[in-house]
Amino acid sequence: MDKTLYVSDLDGTLLNRQSRLSKFTLEALNRLLREGMLFTFATARSWHSAREVASGLSPVLPWVVHNGAFVVDGVTGGRRWEEFFPPEQRELVLAAGEELGLHPLAYAVIDGQERVLYLEEGGPRHPGMERYLSKRKGDRRLLPVKSPQELLREKAYYFTFIDDQERLAPLWERVRGLKGLNITFQRELYREEYYLEITPRRATKACAALRLKEDLGCDRLVAFGDAMNDLPLFAAADESYAVENAMPEVKAAATGIIGSNQEDGVARFLLEQMGKTEGMG
Repeated sequence: MDKTLYVSDLDGTLLNRQSRLSKFTLEALNRLLREGMLFTFATARSWHSAREVASGLSPVLPWVVHNGAFVVDGVTGGRRWEEFFPPEQRELVLAAGEELGLHPLAYAVIDGQERVLYLEEGGPRHPGMERYLSKRKGDRRLLPVKSPQELLREKAYYFTFIDDQERLAPLWERVRGLKGLNITFQRELYREEYYLEITPRRATKACAALRLKEDLGCDRLVAFGDAMNDLPLFAAADESYAVENAMPEVKAAATGIIGSNQEDGVARFLLEQMGKTEGMG
């Protein structure tokens, strides 16, 4: 019998519109995990953020976070694999942003700890950036800096620019041709602002999932998602399923379409796959 690894996106896929695991999904997944199903998730979130929204889910397997920049222990957050920007790439990205008056959230490992650097004084911030920072008041990872040059850190692994689509589009045009990068440009889920997210070439959900598949000795990879940053994962998977609320491009790339994130689509699909629908409502 084939040994299968199941990997799901979080926001818009496994999580509902309230960015939570429903009671049904949580109970279903924990039941399946107890019975030996190999399931984990791959998300753009950090371990700290994923831990909050996945509270109650048994962390049996490592988690893929920061879109694949890290694979971490779900309990401790300890990094098992990590990918950082080569010096030239991080300098080119920040220089391109600086020319357009755009400064990112720069994620880096400093003295062994994950930090999120941002420019403390650089003119008015986009409301989306203000919202990001205000929601994380008291987060010890946040590190304000005085100059754009201080955003350049040796172990940088993730840049996120938050602004209007019209402001970010010229930057996207400049950086999308650079080698050694993965770039996702899309609207924030349930919001108006756009995110331009940039990671090192091998920092993808796909690369991380394939490494997990190999480490676990699995024969097949089955993926679930809803957004553009899930497309590489879909391409790497043996089967891929888009939730009903997924973007049209994601549905077009999928093996099939399942119930929406509001309908516990992933959990119900997995229960059916494992023949465990009895007594689950």
